Formats: sequence, structure tokens, C-alpha cells
Amino acid sequence: MCGLHWFVQVVHYPLFSSVGRANFSEYHERHSSLTTFVVIGPMTVDLVTSALLLHWTPPGSGHLLPAVGLVLALVTWASTALLQVPRHSELGAGFDEATHRRLVSSSWVRTVAWTAHAGVCAAMLAAAG
Repeated sequence: MCGLHWFVQVVHYPLFSSVGRANFSEYHERHSSLTTFVVIGPMTVDLVTSALLLHWTPPGSGHLLPAVGLVLALVTWASTALLQVPRHSELGAGFDEATHRRLVSSSWVRTVAWTAHAGVCAAMLAAAG
């Protein structure tokens, strides 16, 4: 999710403004359905495995790293539901520059959380190895 979301944050979301107003609603509808198809599985696996790691803690990790990982996974879900989904709903009616800016800026929450979560996972792997 970390790598995928960096692509979305740095490349995909900024390009929304280049689609053009005439075709934006159709483009956005397809974007939303295809992106949901691609990310819902990995996001769910991320959340479930983060929760499971609290019970089956990797050797050497202690309980802090899995707990931080779960909090970061929950942050990505909360940010998606509370910040990005409403912006996408607004953009579904047509491109609006201010809404687009809010989408891009609020999505940094997920970018930072997924990046930090990748770091937590790397730390757990290093501790177990």
C-alpha cells in the first residue's frame, strides 16, 4: 500500500486537473470503481494482518511495533472514510479545483501513515531476522 499510495499521491491525484471538465465525471466514476477494485483487498489484508500481529507478535518485536502498525492501519482507513471519500463524492459531480486541492492535501495523511507503517513492518522483520 505504501508504494501504491505514493504513486496515487504524486502522480495520479495531481493529474486529475488535466482530465478536462467535459469528461471529468465519467473519468472520475471509472477511476473510483477501478481504484476501489484494486485497493480494497490489500487495504483489508493490511488491516487484518495488523490486528493479527497483536496476537502473534513476531519474535523480537515486542508489542509496541504491532500496536503502532495497527494504529497506522486504522489511520489510513479513517482518513479514507472521513477525508478522501467525501472529496471523491464531491468530485463525482464534476471537477472543482478547491475540492481537488483538498483531496490531494488530505491524502498526505494516508501517504505518511502508509510510509510509517512500511517502516514499522521493516522494523519487525529486522527484529525477527
